[in-house]
Amino acid sequence: MATLCAPENHSPVADAELMRQAVQGWGSDEKTIVNIIGRRNAVQRKLIRGAYEEIYQEDLVKRLESELSGDFEKAVYQWILDPADRNAVLANVAVTQLATDYRVIVELSCTQSSQELLAVKRAYQARYKHSLEEDLAAHTSGDLRKLLVALVGIYRYDGNEIDAHLANSEANVLHNAIEEKVLNHNEIIRIVSTRSKAQLMATFNRYKDDYGTSITKHLVDDPANQYLAAIRTAIRCINDPKKYYAKILRNALNKPGIEEDTLTRVIVTRAEKDLEDINELFYKRNSVSLDHAVSKNTRGNYKAFLLTLLGKEDLLM
Repeated sequence: MATLCAPENHSPVADAELMRQAVQGWGSDEKTIVNIIGRRNAVQRKLIRGAYEEIYQEDLVKRLESELSGDFEKAVYQWILDPADRNAVLANVAVTQLATDYRVIVELSCTQSSQELLAVKRAYQARYKHSLEEDLAAHTSGDLRKLLVALVGIYRYDGNEIDAHLANSEANVLHNAIEEKVLNHNEIIRIVSTRSKAQLMATFNRYKDDYGTSITKHLVDDPANQYLAAIRTAIRCINDPKKYYAKILRNALNKPGIEEDTLTRVIVTRAEKDLEDINELFYKRNSVSLDHAVSKNTRGNYKAFLLTLLGKEDLLM
């Protein structure tokens, strides 16, 4: 379930006019920006951008970039873009920064449908004039490169059909590779990157039934091994994406200096999808709701915007 509270009926022209008032003059009216943009779904936000440009001959996204700053600006910028375009931007930042953030690439490739991933790749090419696979290959190396390029390059079957015999066979292949400590085996990359999510979940369940624990427990974490960490992340994203997001939100909020980029990315990308479900898992694990954790650890307009996306504006009172 989504957390976004968007009105069924709204006027893109009226919203565009209010946005214009909010960004004109000395400073900007952040409260109005939060109240409008933070309560509109993707279709409505696109209509507002179109109305604003038609009326004022100005790009609303660029205007907001120039008016806002800090984590608030990053969150608003990500939110106001079309989902595919936003994810293309997130992917580009993750790939081209000094150390590639494999988590973002794995999330995009393993938590979205094949059609959604294809839309991101098209948006990436339109925006950056080269492919996501090309940039991944240029900025990574070795086993990590093979895995990430394979994950984004495939068009998975999205159906629910499974082959129990295949699940049994490939559970054995995975176990043998782990037992022999050949974790960069091409078969691991092939299985994780090409099988449908339903088939992979059947394989992971068979692995747990046969060997007494989940496959991620056997893939012992090694902070120095990005490839191994990326494989574990891919399996977690495929097997239970909501549980995965609840965990990385907890990690982001529980550090001495919170990870604002991770917090923003998860809330912005999941608010129209399943953030309510993630919030429930977060509460079960931490005995505090996500909105209260966000309220406690963030400040100002950034806090107000995230809480609005969480549908918890009452915490601002």
